[in-house]
Amino acid sequence: MARLAAEGPLFAEVDMGADSSAPTVRATVVQASTIFYDTSATLDKAERLLAEAAGYGSQLVMFPEAFVGGYPRGSNFGVSMGMTIARTPMGKEEFRKYHASAIDIPGPEVERLAGMAGKYKVYLVMGVIERDGYTLYCTVLFFDSQGRYLGKHRKLMPTALERIIWGFGDGSTIPVFETPIGKIGAAICWENRMPLLRTAMYAKGIEIYCAPTADASDVWQASMTHIALEGGCFVLSANQFCRRKDYPPPPDYVFSGIEEELNPDSVVCSGGSVIISPSGTVLAGPNYDGEALISADLDLGEIARAKFDFDVVGHYSRPEVLSLIVRDHPAMPVTFTSAPLKPEGSHK
Repeated sequence: MARLAAEGPLFAEVDMGADSSAPTVRATVVQASTIFYDTSATLDKAERLLAEAAGYGSQLVMFPEAFVGGYPRGSNFGVSMGMTIARTPMGKEEFRKYHASAIDIPGPEVERLAGMAGKYKVYLVMGVIERDGYTLYCTVLFFDSQGRYLGKHRKLMPTALERIIWGFGDGSTIPVFETPIGKIGAAICWENRMPLLRTAMYAKGIEIYCAPTADASDVWQASMTHIALEGGCFVLSANQFCRRKDYPPPPDYVFSGIEEELNPDSVVCSGGSVIISPSGTVLAGPNYDGEALISADLDLGEIARAKFDFDVVGHYSRPEVLSLIVRDHPAMPVTFTSAPLKPEGSHK
């Protein structure tokens, strides 16, 4: 593992029996913190990291959950439960600032990210907080190496207090993109524990499974290994490494219940970013030491070798016994039916 300020990123020295008929993709997961409440500075930091990864020959670079917009770790936005739900004025102001740090899709920040991907000739997978009117979504954006925006995945199921500040995605944003470097998709943090969501992605043929997260626990590694084995795919997991000083100081930002225990250098998220092969081999990581670029060369021939053993939506499925229906249309709260056109020149 390598600190950003020190040497280059680690490339796994794993003999996967690569051959000339199966392409190899160099992938990097970024383990770094948001510059909280400063989206422009966060994008500047993202470009520096992207340039560094590209300098090491990376073709695919993935950032953590909510990297642009920020993961509000430790905050409760002034919400408490009782006979009624209470929201404090300070919590409402905190949401206003968080809302202002989010990005519109499409929007200038998306254009800038697309420009970065094209400039450095990499496929870019970026965790953002998406603003859609006054509702926020935890979202992953995908860009190709020509600088084109491919699409997005909205987190289907926010966890715990996340449900207070983020909306819920629907089946229309569970994409798997077919690219020259493999079929790429993403699931965010604990929605990776949802077996039916994973099955939908396997059915779309995912080969490079991106799992941006905010979970630095040891058991997260077990989930990542299981998904790699279950899906016969490469799993890339990126988490932020954050210290208290990466967030605004109190009273502008308060870690509820533990603020008095923290000093500026206290680690509030320890990372654990990792890359795992379809056979369950850890190729790089997990890293708990600091900000880092964590990289490995992915032998795509390993996918076929793994699927020979187990293909969850192929020869190991039993559709006459078990099946899944995915409602992949947008779930719209309001639908308008256009009125008949009025004669030309009539008042609108």
